[in-house]
Amino acid sequence: MLSDTPLEYHPGMSPTSGGPAPTAAATTAAATTTAPIPAEDFRHSYSKDKAQLRRRLSRMEGQVRGIARMIERDEYCVDILQETAALRAAIDALSILVLEDHVQGCVRTAAERGEADAYVDEVMDVVRRTLGRPVRGAGRSA
Repeated sequence: MLSDTPLEYHPGMSPTSGGPAPTAAATTAAATTTAPIPAEDFRHSYSKDKAQLRRRLSRMEGQVRGIARMIERDEYCVDILQETAALRAAIDALSILVLEDHVQGCVRTAAERGEADAYVDEVMDVVRRTLGRPVRGAGRSA
């Protein structure tokens, strides 16, 4: 199932119908002053950091396994809490990397195409959820 991400950022999907993306000829024929990025040419902005993100995730998996071992060995509660705090910090650092790439790539591309409002609202909703704040019902751009 697709997330709330705008459809043109899902390869092979059309932003208007939710179905398959139009052919290159149809896209070219329907293009206006700001041509959308063809689905087959779109690359998520985090793609350049994929190896680094995978390494970080592998380290986090190791941290989770270590915490599980600590619990199995009945280790001291504060030591376990320190490890969970380190894991949370690692997750936050990974989230910041992906967020930075999204803003510098996906949102910038949307702004160049005149579609920034929806993407900015989307980013702000994710940040609000991350910080435990309520998500606004209707976007500001509406």
